[in-house]
Amino acid sequence: MEQLRTTIPLLCQAARPKTRVEVEITRLDQLEEAIAGGADVVMLDNFDLDAMREAVRRTAGRVPLEASGGVRRETVRAIAECGVDRISVGWITHSAPALDVALDFD
Repeated sequence: MEQLRTTIPLLCQAARPKTRVEVEITRLDQLEEAIAGGADVVMLDNFDLDAMREAVRRTAGRVPLEASGGVRRETVRAIAECGVDRISVGWITHSAPALDVALDFD
């Protein structure tokens, strides 16, 4: 926790004004430190629905929240109904085929 408290403000200061800083958290007890540290967005990594709802309640609109991890076609509606502002949807690209592209100059 101490590392979050000192690292986030330094990162935010170095990144601004050109870059937005998104802080990924894995537990509710990290939420206030991410917000206090100046995060522009807080990513809730692998939170269950109840924890997402609690994060939305605690945040009260102070910073956008993004849900990530375990998002599937079958769960995306329930996640959206928790009140998060954004949802990262990895299942769209998990099985996408790769394309090898090259550009050669003479």
